[in-house]
This record gives sequence, structure tokens and C-alpha cells, in this order.
Amino acid sequence: MNNTAASPMSTTTSSSGRSTGKSISFAADLQSMMFSLGDARRPLHETAVLIEDVVHTQLINLLQQAAEVARLRGARVISDEDLLFLMRKDKKKLRRLLKYMFFRDYKSKIIKGIDEDDLLEDKLIGSNNASKRQKTTQDFLNSIDQTGELLAMFEDDEIDEVKQERMERAERQTRIMDSAQYAEFCESRQLSFSKKASKFRDWLDCSSMEIKPDAGAMEILAYLAHETVAQLVDLALLVRQDMVAKAGDPFSHAISATFIQYHNSAEGSCLKSYPDSPENTPPPTPTAPSSGSQHSGKTTSGSLGNGSAGQESAKTKQKKRKKNTAACGVEAHSDAIQPCHIREAVRRYGHKIGPLSPFTSAYRRNGMAFLAC
Repeated sequence: MNNTAASPMSTTTSSSGRSTGKSISFAADLQSMMFSLGDARRPLHETAVLIEDVVHTQLINLLQQAAEVARLRGARVISDEDLLFLMRKDKKKLRRLLKYMFFRDYKSKIIKGIDEDDLLEDKLIGSNNASKRQKTTQDFLNSIDQTGELLAMFEDDEIDEVKQERMERAERQTRIMDSAQYAEFCESRQLSFSKKASKFRDWLDCSSMEIKPDAGAMEILAYLAHETVAQLVDLALLVRQDMVAKAGDPFSHAISATFIQYHNSAEGSCLKSYPDSPENTPPPTPTAPSSGSQHSGKTTSGSLGNGSAGQESAKTKQKKRKKNTAACGVEAHSDAIQPCHIREAVRRYGHKIGPLSPFTSAYRRNGMAFLAC
């Protein structure tokens, strides 16, 4: 599989079907997904639009490669096998997909009213009593598996560290929620692209494709789209964590230019908005005492009284300015994931480190590495 896809941050369009699906937007749904995956309660709209652009670009390129695989094997539609073939090299993500497919079949059987004991028995017995889709998946992986590693994933019960980390993060996130926030969080966790299958198909502009994906392939694509969003949020949270300055950190100078530019621009906007804030105003130059200060005690006490009133008004103004400055800082350095975090996460994910990295395809600027497979 080609490891690069056209970058959504570039000026050129990524695919022919991109302009058609552009009018359909999942930005509002993505904001709810981002909240359930660890972002702030009100994620930024511009960040959601950028994530939507990345996901759309990657799925369009993935569909094009899957169509090429289907054409090579003489198929009329894109099916599960074509997408599984493209994911064969990443064992962890393939295992995650197979587990998702198993639980989807498990859920459909429960909805149809099959006894739960029969479902567990089917899982223990193996492929003889497995569902038709599961049987087809196992046969296909067996046909391309030369080492036995792919079939071993059906028996592997290894803990998924990525999923475990996401669950722990969600648990920490819900500790400080009230009942209303928790209800909103639970609704956000249930969102998926598969629940809006018709809109999702139009978003990918599948009707214009010569070889179209079937229902099973669309279900996998919806899963991969959600996984891409989850991985972008995971990486962006790590980037945001690296952005926080740590006292005495010897590697603080190694922060990328993206952070430095964002940090300076955020501070600059704050300073321009409030140029007279106490933090930006230099201390006044001391002046010589005037002759009026050498009067009688009553005059001195009166002047002191007026001075204290002036100092109180000055303090009140300074408090207001500090509140405005703090509000500007909260907006600039919000807990929400910024677009620059997403761009830096994509840059880091596609960046190859090594003596031959400038000569690898993933290092070139004409594309980006696939996040879902």
C-alpha cells in the first residue's frame, strides 16, 4: 500500500471527487466526537473543519487504492477484502478492525434475538459456526497469510494499549462532570459516521466512482474515519502537552517552529488588544517632590486622603485590565485543541527519522502518511 496521501494543507486539490463532497459537512458531529475523545467541551470549529479535511482526504485516497485492488482481482465492487488487503501490514490496527467487526456481528445477532449462550459457543468453537462475514474474512486472510501472523490475530487476546489509554482518559475526563455534562458526553461517545450512512456516502462521492464500495466496505470506511479522528486527537493532545513550557527542561529549545510561531502570535494578539495593561506598561519615572508637599499637617492629610482615593481608583482599573488580559490569555491558550496542534501532529506522524529519510516517499511534501492503516 502506498503510505502517503495528498496533504489537505496543500494548495492543490487532493482528488476529483473532493469538490463534490465539499458541500456536505460533518464539522458539528466532529466537534462532539472530539469532546468524547478528550478535547474540551466546546471544541473549536476551525479545528473540526481541519480534521474533517484530513479525514476526507485520506478516505478518498484510500478508496482510490481499494478500487485499484478490486480492479486487479476482477471484482465489480469494493468489498471488505480490498480494505483488509490494504491494512495487512499494520497488525495492531488490523486486529482492532477485526475485533470491531466481531462485535458488530455480535450486536446484530443480539438485536435479532439469538441466545447469548449460542454466541459465546460460536466464538469458542471457531470458524465452523462463525457468521458468513467472519468466515469470508478468515478465508481471505488465510489466502494472503504466508507466516500465520494474520490468522493468529483471531486467537490473540492482547490488550490494546491505545484503546486502554483512551478509556483511562475518558474516565479522568468524567470525574469532574455533573449529570448534564455526563449525559452530553455519553451522547457524544455514541456518534459515528455509520449512523449517517447516506450522508457519509455522499460525502465521499461514491456515486461518481466506477467501482463503488458495497455495504460492508462502507461500514469499514466509517470505522476507519472515526479511528482517524481518534488518532488525530490522540496525537494533538500529545503535541499540546509538549507545548506547555516546563521549568528546567533541557529539551525546551527543541520545540518546533510551529509552536514558537503560534506562541508568539497568541501573545502578540493579547498585547495588541490591551496595550495599556499593567504587564505591558513600564513603571513611571520618579519625579522630584513639589513645593506643595511641604505644607501644614492638615494640608498633608488632605492630600494624602485624595491620594488614597486616587490609588483605589487606579487599583480598580488595574484589576479590570488584569481580568481582560486574563480573558485574552484564556482564549489564546484555551484547553481546546488548536489547528496548529493538528498540523504539527500530522507533520510529526509523517516525518521519518534516519539517515535515508530525505529519500523516502513519506518525507516528501507532496503527501502525508495514512493515519488509519
